[in-house]
Amino acid sequence: MFAIGVNPPQVHFPHLEEVFSNLLTICSSSTPSPACNPMKDALQSPKNPRKNPAKATIIQKKSTAKSVKFKSRAQSQLIGTKIPETQYPNNDENDDKSLIPRSSLPTFLQKNPILASDFYQIDALELAPLLLGKYLRRDDVVLQITEVEAYRPNDSACHGRFGITSRTAPVFGPGGHAYVYLCYGLHTMLNIVADKEGAGAAVLVRACAPISGMKIIQQRRGILTEKPVLLTGPGKVGQALGISTEWSNHCLFTPGGLELLDGPRPENILVGPRVGIEYALPEHVNALWRFAVAGSPWISAPKTTLGPP
Repeated sequence: MFAIGVNPPQVHFPHLEEVFSNLLTICSSSTPSPACNPMKDALQSPKNPRKNPAKATIIQKKSTAKSVKFKSRAQSQLIGTKIPETQYPNNDENDDKSLIPRSSLPTFLQKNPILASDFYQIDALELAPLLLGKYLRRDDVVLQITEVEAYRPNDSACHGRFGITSRTAPVFGPGGHAYVYLCYGLHTMLNIVADKEGAGAAVLVRACAPISGMKIIQQRRGILTEKPVLLTGPGKVGQALGISTEWSNHCLFTPGGLELLDGPRPENILVGPRVGIEYALPEHVNALWRFAVAGSPWISAPKTTLGPP
């Protein structure tokens, strides 16, 4: 111990002082030894991407790819947010000859006019098979209907069973209007109102085949494919058309917006029970009120319940 105010004796270690002196001399030289700055050497190592531009680029690309892939899946399943247009083929340059290029759309529309209001003023069970082969059009997007389901008055699976509400009011309107609702809060379902005003009947569009506007359809769906998964399901059809519940009660037989066009009647059809109505009465669950174009790949699941009429 040392008294306060008294400086402690100086202790010298000649050997250690010589070592530190040598180290300072080396580290201050113009070409420093790697041992003097091991952290800098570690940062320049190929194992560290921050100072390895080539590897950093690769890692960045991998990270970006994962992000895009995740977003695409979310978009296709939930809201269909658009993916950049540069990733999609131009419809006029598409190799699929079954699609109509935009330049030929006016001619197509002349051959397939908008259906008149009288077409819809029949029972939903009669209207449903007649809708097969007809075309839904919104601007440059044209879809051909390949699968539908009929929902009739006094049907325990029809939304009309709830009576007239703010949501179901269009079902009780005159035939030829759209009834659009959200399923599970996610999927936009397009129905075509049938019968006279007040009947409370409609036909659900379950699946379609693409005729025109493939690029727009893929963007809205959020997936790069031309396979049936693109449009086989009622929610997929609504998404491909870019409609929302605001389109409910839209008139389908007047030009502009969403239109229903005439089209060829299929040679053969398939029938079966409707999908996802287990809550309904047995007589309605088992009713063969689902219709599809025979031989078409553009049919939703389950297909095993469909057969000849």
